[in-house]
Amino acid sequence: MKNPVSSSRSDPVTLNLLSELPKPYITSNNLNPMENKNVVALTCEPKTQGYTYLWRVNGQSLPVSPRLKQPGKNRILILANVTRNDTGPYECEIRDRVDSICSDPVTLDVLYGPHVPRIFPPSTYYHSGKALYLSCFADSNPLAEYCWTIDGKFLQSGQELSIPRITTEHSGLYGCSARNSATGRERSTFKRIKVLGKWIPASLSTGF
Repeated sequence: MKNPVSSSRSDPVTLNLLSELPKPYITSNNLNPMENKNVVALTCEPKTQGYTYLWRVNGQSLPVSPRLKQPGKNRILILANVTRNDTGPYECEIRDRVDSICSDPVTLDVLYGPHVPRIFPPSTYYHSGKALYLSCFADSNPLAEYCWTIDGKFLQSGQELSIPRITTEHSGLYGCSARNSATGRERSTFKRIKVLGKWIPASLSTGF
């Protein structure tokens, strides 16, 4: 005797397979912009349909600024009149309905300077026979190249000037020039140094 076998058929199920999000990456028209001169455009790649693009700077959402524009459904970030505060790093993120993925960070190397250099220490008077040590600094990116002059005549290159034993012949107008090879700019400052005759203690000068 055979038992009848019954069977049933379920309703069809539709599966919507979502493709894996591609890891985004950032391209730029200029990673070494000059301050207050260049416009930088950062683009989040790849260009795809159905994704939302988001930008972060220094790990935070973009600040509200008239210098920041995001055309192309936020895929492109435009920074107008770049300053040294716009260095970054920048990240872009793409999102779909269920997932998100972030790019590797990109940092701008903003070129600027040099500003007017400063000479240290501020002293003006020195005694003959003593050492003269001066240093010069100007804010600059990349670091500035320095040279020293006295009364318009070249002394030496370098950020520091050292003369072990000075005489009254070392009196004069000392100049420090700072040059940025990347921006092509050069700035100078000057400091007058007066070297006095060798100091003699009063007790010796009076014979006591």
